[in-house]
Amino acid sequence: MTKADIVNEVSKKTGIEKVVVQRALESSMEAIKKSLKENNNVYLRGFGSFVVKKRAEKTARNITKNTTIRIPAHNVPDFKPAKTFMNLVKNNVK
Repeated sequence: MTKADIVNEVSKKTGIEKVVVQRALESSMEAIKKSLKENNNVYLRGFGSFVVKKRAEKTARNITKNTTIRIPAHNVPDFKPAKTFMNLVKNNVK
């Protein structure tokens, strides 16, 4: 499902114009990205949590050049689904 599919689905179910739904969806995603950029987690009850995970500094190897490189500590976004959401997907085996 793409972003356009989500916009179409929400528009169809709510009767709100697609342009308005798209603007709301884009604004929601921007708010989530801004919050994560500022190291604040986002919790959506019944859906899941967008959290910032901290990766420690590590040493990696470049096998082709046979050298080691240092990867600095950094943050990465992560999504943890809510238990109800996880169970819904988990129990939908065909």
